[in-house]
Amino acid sequence: MIPNVMDKLVITGTDTEIGKTTFSAALMLGLEAVNAQPHYWKPVQSGITDDIDTRTMQRLTELPDERFLPEHRIFSKALSPHRAAEIDKTKIDMDELLNPANIPACNGTLIIEGAGGLMVPMTREDLQIDLYKAWQIPVILCAHTGLGTINHTLLSIEALQKRNIPLKGLVFIGEENLDNVETIATFSNAKVLGILPRLEQLNRDVLAQTFAAQFNPQDFIS
Repeated sequence: MIPNVMDKLVITGTDTEIGKTTFSAALMLGLEAVNAQPHYWKPVQSGITDDIDTRTMQRLTELPDERFLPEHRIFSKALSPHRAAEIDKTKIDMDELLNPANIPACNGTLIIEGAGGLMVPMTREDLQIDLYKAWQIPVILCAHTGLGTINHTLLSIEALQKRNIPLKGLVFIGEENLDNVETIATFSNAKVLGILPRLEQLNRDVLAQTFAAQFNPQDFIS
């Protein structure tokens, strides 16, 4: 199945350092395997010391450069975007970002990776979740599998539901903990898309094989 050119997905998390970028890379390779022509866009990048996520994605997937779209803003410090912008003496143009018409167009599935969690401030007046409410793009919520995930994940789901933001499903990242996964699924009634284990090696082959073993690509394009 080749998706409509307007297909889009937002990748967000219950917290920072969940593993959104690793999953986004695996998802791109999974969609590439079914000819979905995935593209990647990270609107706001905070922190450039350890390279930016877009270049990490290019390195991990080895997909053509044109599949990776330029950021709206890149900030030097790895901080919440509102504070990183202040340090760089600038500000995110929320009016521009909030307008769905300004989301980059591409011939394939667009994977949009957020910065940190849902409630990350973009400015002193706006939260990242405000973007998702305006866009109305299906969200994939990434969560870890360990202690605390039930509370964090259910709160994040509640925040999405309160704003009528469509939830495509949940992706769990980490060591296997089926009770946590099942408990969250039962209380939230959200679809579990799969579990991405912690990987000792990160490269194109490992990510592609892991996605094929742990996920069904049709869940992401139908």
